[in-house]
Amino acid sequence: MNVQARDAAQEFGHRFGRRPTVSRAPGRVNLIGEHTDYNDGFVMPAALEFATLVAASPRPDRRLNVYSMIMDELRSFDLDAPAATGRHDWSDYVFGVAVMLERAGRRLQGADLVVSTDVPLGSGLSSSAALEVSSAHALLTASGLPFQPIAVAKICQRAENDYVGMRCGIMDQYVSACGVAGAALLIDCRTLESRNVPIAPNLKLLVANSAVRHQHAGGEYNARREAC
Repeated sequence: MNVQARDAAQEFGHRFGRRPTVSRAPGRVNLIGEHTDYNDGFVMPAALEFATLVAASPRPDRRLNVYSMIMDELRSFDLDAPAATGRHDWSDYVFGVAVMLERAGRRLQGADLVVSTDVPLGSGLSSSAALEVSSAHALLTASGLPFQPIAVAKICQRAENDYVGMRCGIMDQYVSACGVAGAALLIDCRTLESRNVPIAPNLKLLVANSAVRHQHAGGEYNARREAC
């Protein structure tokens, strides 16, 4: 268990008094293909070592309690009385995934969750997709249900499209669910078929921080999609 996972598990034990299972999903950087995923084109992102972890354990009821270590906030959600739209904060990415999993026929059990991340927020490295996919894995695991990577990526995309309100394509959730170390992932967004593209071991991907922050749900991305 790495340091981040250990810290999340310890925080969970402190808050909820049980031992959790820890789920992990990476952020990503995109190498080729911008705004081409929702236009049925090709993209080639790569998963990063930066990741979001969700420590979780099931509850006997249908309630979700989610604590974010980076926000230092606790949010609660009733699976039997789901809100139709989000609260416009970070918890929408977790609860939206729960809503869409249930709509897709995955009956969830309640759970307590602790979220930890080292994916820089608002930096274009898909912190939202990492949170969605790690939350999906945690919720499915707590409910004894299988994690099917491509199906989960589509459900997480639906959560961001319809619950959060950001009309993103499939790329971010797909690579967060399916990416592997040492390779980029070439995705055909028409068929959702993909193949790993090995990155030579003598090469490194350098991601530069421009210090420009963005908020996809703010409207500009949706306007670009509408124009396309």
